Amino acid sequence: MTHPNPNRRQALSLAAGGAALLAAPSLFAQDKFPSRPITLIAPWPAGGSSDAIMRAFGQSASKILGVPVVIENKPGVGGTLGASAMMQAKPDGYTVTQLPLGIYRLPHMQNMPFNPVTDITHIVCLTGYTFGIACTADAPFKNLKELVAYAKANPGKLEYGHTGTGTTPHLAIEEFSEKAGIKLNPIPFKGSAEIMQAILGGHIRVMSGTTEFAPHVQSGKLRLLATLGSQRNKAFPDVPTVKESGWDTITESPFGIGGPKNMDPAVVKVLHDAFKATLDDPEVKAALDKFFQPTIYMNTADYTAYAQRTFAAEKATIERLGLAKKS
Repeated sequence: MTHPNPNRRQALSLAAGGAALLAAPSLFAQDKFPSRPITLIAPWPAGGSSDAIMRAFGQSASKILGVPVVIENKPGVGGTLGASAMMQAKPDGYTVTQLPLGIYRLPHMQNMPFNPVTDITHIVCLTGYTFGIACTADAPFKNLKELVAYAKANPGKLEYGHTGTGTTPHLAIEEFSEKAGIKLNPIPFKGSAEIMQAILGGHIRVMSGTTEFAPHVQSGKLRLLATLGSQRNKAFPDVPTVKESGWDTITESPFGIGGPKNMDPAVVKVLHDAFKATLDDPEVKAALDKFFQPTIYMNTADYTAYAQRTFAAEKATIERLGLAKKS
């Protein structure tokens, strides 16, 4: 009886093992995610409330993921430059962005390099903005009805600052102005930090924005005329909503994290789970409380469905306001 060559048998066994290792490189690559720093785009200037919130999320996610999450500011074009960057980014999970409401709106107003439904992976929704209308403490109006009366008595003379053409603070005031029968002069800024400099410096009298105005309202430097949500803000229970003041305008704005299309579901899950966990971080909770932002969590499937609904709803709003791009 002939026995197999033991050296040959060992060589075949080693070769088979090596082939198995070579055949499954993707499994090892997946196990390593993330293995290097992740870029999180904040599509606003540094120093504003949005930037502060994204930095809090990034620092918390860094601890959970075990790699740095680096904030990259890309301000301009109504907060859509993060979504635009996704068109060039690899779908490997190492470049993600905040997804403000404007990404569902601006494609209906002007040509944009992305479709927010088909070109973006919606990973997780985390929070949302509280919007309000504030004015300087010495303004000749103390509530929204007095502002409307002033604007009617001084047509075309009252200006307001907002965070960019087509952003939620801009369109909310345009819709309110239309319903109130007044004409205000909109002045666009790149972000909330610039607006605050302008209104605190006396260069503009009224602003529409997120709750970066809150500490200045509390200190008496600014006056909050109304908030734009469906309910009063718990930090300012005596300040009515725009709808309570007599004009049917409600503006709410959830936002979260997204990446390029065609991301690996396993990578999406890692990022979803990490950013969801940041909502339990005391430092993240403190940042949200500072700017009076609620927790608005949606998982990947729900956030994707929200994007589809919102894209269609924004089209209807833009057409109603006569702001749709020319075909």
